[in-house]
Amino acid sequence: MVERIHLAANNPDLGGGEQVLVRTAAALVDLGRPVTVVAPDAPTDVLDAASRVGADVVAIRADGRRDHLRRLRAWDRDERDGLLWCHGLVPALATAGHGRRVVHLHQLPRSRPQWAALSVARRGSERLLVPSAFLAAAVRGAEVCANWTDDVDLLERPSARRRVGFMGRLATDKGADLVAQALAAPPLAGTELVVAGDDRWVPAEQRTPVAAALTALGHERVRRLGRVAPGTFFAEVDVAVFPSRVAESFGLVVAEAMAAGVPFVISDAGALSEVAGPDHPWVARAGDEADLSRVVGLALAAGPEEVDAVTHAARRRWEVHYSPEAGRLRVARLLAELGVG
Repeated sequence: MVERIHLAANNPDLGGGEQVLVRTAAALVDLGRPVTVVAPDAPTDVLDAASRVGADVVAIRADGRRDHLRRLRAWDRDERDGLLWCHGLVPALATAGHGRRVVHLHQLPRSRPQWAALSVARRGSERLLVPSAFLAAAVRGAEVCANWTDDVDLLERPSARRRVGFMGRLATDKGADLVAQALAAPPLAGTELVVAGDDRWVPAEQRTPVAAALTALGHERVRRLGRVAPGTFFAEVDVAVFPSRVAESFGLVVAEAMAAGVPFVISDAGALSEVAGPDHPWVARAGDEADLSRVVGLALAAGPEEVDAVTHAARRRWEVHYSPEAGRLRVARLLAELGVG
């Protein structure tokens, strides 16, 4: 009998970890495996996305996170039959000690309580997966299972119009303010900043400096796209910039830029350089506005041959490591190692 695989979500809305869960569900469907996605019932973003890729779904109805933990544990004890793949700390903690589980951690614990929760959550699990070698080095016994993207079309590169783009949460930890400050330097005068993303769930102490930096750059130099698909954003920029201050556990938007063939600048925070590869030329020191300005200038000044060499190498790296096919191969290999029938 073929073993059913259950994927349990950390949250009901589509954050980074939940996007990885949905891509995992799609890979399992493509591999012909029976798959069920388990998530809180409101909002229904994860459940809807899972249904669209062909997975069965189970909605856990609960009043708040504590109730969700309790009800998910009861569901897992009483109804689950098959492998449980916990995407995030919440479902892993809820089902701690139960058998036939994989714990998939999408970000580094940020506090002592979260580290303590992870210590409990991993008990009884058969594997502890993380998305990068950077994260594996910080979590004892973790194995790397790199993230992957959806299919991304390789874009035709337009003639340079000096458009720099930022995509992500409009927060200081993502460096959204640094991009605006870097473009204010005289060598980059006249460069347009295209901003994709919003400040939902961003605390005021991170939101306010970003708003101030964008205002200081001037409304005539800032174009806001709001929340858009990656392809829409990449089509509007000549160079994408991802200047995180905090140590990133992976860097999915970097992989998406690699797939699209868009030149990009990153900071050296966490796993961003690991995703881009050791030969990527445009890397700035995290949190260093002057260095970011210098590296963005180098990327904008690069000639067509250099840009082609960098973007072609990045696209090849994406195909090998971060494409949907690469993801399916990783999932199939893990199932074989776990003896999933």
